[in-house]
Amino acid sequence: MANILLVIVSILTGILLQKIRDFPADTPKALNAYLIYVVLPAISLLHISRLELSLSLLLPVSVAWIIFSLTWVFFGYLGEKFAWKRNTTGCLIICGGLSNTGFVGYPIIEALYGIEGLKIAVLVDQPGSFLVVSSLAIIVASVYGEEKMRKRDISRKMVFFPPFLFFILALLLNLFQIKIEGVVEYLLQQFSATLTPIALIAVGLQIKIKPQDIKDNFLWFGLVHKLFLVPLLIFIIYFPILGSSPSQNLIFKVSVMEAAMASMITSSIIASNFNLRPKLASLLVGIGIPLSFISLAGWYFLLEYLR
Repeated sequence: MANILLVIVSILTGILLQKIRDFPADTPKALNAYLIYVVLPAISLLHISRLELSLSLLLPVSVAWIIFSLTWVFFGYLGEKFAWKRNTTGCLIICGGLSNTGFVGYPIIEALYGIEGLKIAVLVDQPGSFLVVSSLAIIVASVYGEEKMRKRDISRKMVFFPPFLFFILALLLNLFQIKIEGVVEYLLQQFSATLTPIALIAVGLQIKIKPQDIKDNFLWFGLVHKLFLVPLLIFIIYFPILGSSPSQNLIFKVSVMEAAMASMITSSIIASNFNLRPKLASLLVGIGIPLSFISLAGWYFLLEYLR
């Protein structure tokens, strides 16, 4: 209960800080940079280096790839059938196919399922969501929008992204059975502990919703798809494989819950850079995140009921 309260208070703190006139407007950018360059690498080093590797872990890694691929097919088909504008279709594919498995997903999964759940969430996020947003999402943006990045620049950005670099390092430590202990372990634990409040305060600072913004039908197409259809899809695919196995039940729960997260913040940035309905992309994130706390509660209780 205390962890859930921390999630709520952190979000509300970010929203209230928006009301302070002299509060720096670029604070979310600074907080996100801290998370990217310090906290997420610390989490990878601390948890992935100790993870007991098995073939079953390929399933959480596959979550993001399954979601994005099927979302591309789904909205691509609807866009052609109903003659939607290409920038609308591209926006819905990118924002509807990418879950916020990191900044929002990590703290919520940790609050609900503890450290063991967080280890699985890192697998969903790093070799899953991050690689998808760095590859397939850029391809979709190029197909449906205006190309603004060279392939070489995309590859460099992916390879040198700090959390990904440290994920690879942590994986190597795991494979060679090199343990992180002592002072280094302590430091990583302290930095990792700042994830929940910092990430969700940053999210709260970026939630800005106006009444007139909710009249776009495409907004609701995207929200229903992301918050309900996507986790339902992962539930249907993964339940026969993992749901009935006590030893793999946590992998099943985390996979479904990560799929149920709102759209990734980075997806709106990509959509904006390629002129794919920037306002719609922003709304899918800004409205999707607070709505997701309600839908996530429903998915959580459903998963607990099936245990």
